[in-house]
Amino acid sequence: MKRKKMKNKSYIGISFIILIFGIYAVPKIYNRVSNDDVVRDRRNEVEPVKEIKKSSNLVKFNKVPTYQFLNQDSITIGNEFFKGKVHVVEFFFTTCPTICPIMNKNMKEIEQAFIKDDDFGIASFTIQPGHDTPSVLKTYMNSYDIKMKNWQMLTGDGGQIMELANKGFNIYAAMDDKAPGGFEHSGLFALVDKNGFIRSRKDEYGNPILCYRGIAQETKDEEGKVIDVLPHQLTELKEDIVKLLKE
Repeated sequence: MKRKKMKNKSYIGISFIILIFGIYAVPKIYNRVSNDDVVRDRRNEVEPVKEIKKSSNLVKFNKVPTYQFLNQDSITIGNEFFKGKVHVVEFFFTTCPTICPIMNKNMKEIEQAFIKDDDFGIASFTIQPGHDTPSVLKTYMNSYDIKMKNWQMLTGDGGQIMELANKGFNIYAAMDDKAPGGFEHSGLFALVDKNGFIRSRKDEYGNPILCYRGIAQETKDEEGKVIDVLPHQLTELKEDIVKLLKE
């Protein structure tokens, strides 16, 4: 009989606790349902923010090797000129009959987007220095109506420029008698931060892209038929320039 009375007291105690919990919890549950908030929790609010922050970080590669070349005004320009500036790098030549005009048309778009930013610049290295003297580069710049004071076109020792392209930036460039214009090159743009380090975003698989496509790139089969075309990456490049300017 005593045991039965104790059981009854336990049930009464449990019922009292449930009643108190209900008084406290029901209004909160009602509010969450009313606000369409019933399935959301704090983790879902925080994790996407962390993910966005993580994906906005650009990968850092090697520092640009030391160099000194003549610009379009016959002034010696080296790494120091671009210190404290975000800049984009390309390798081209003025007599190129294929991709260079497209590259520099697209580079003009980059210029126009950041022409008011004193902390931004462009470095265009010619891979045909025997022809592309400072005066030739100056005429070439005028033909593109280049206005940005921090856009430098550079010429000098051919071996040093090729080494800078292939080893310093991992942008392929080489003499090739069979290629149009006598040179083969990739049409890639490199992005450099204010401290002289090459930077890039990652692709959709999480792999660093290293360089950005300055032109659309075609993939061909053995018969020379185009089977795929990758678009240029000007939009991505401009987005990442903005990120580096804020660093």
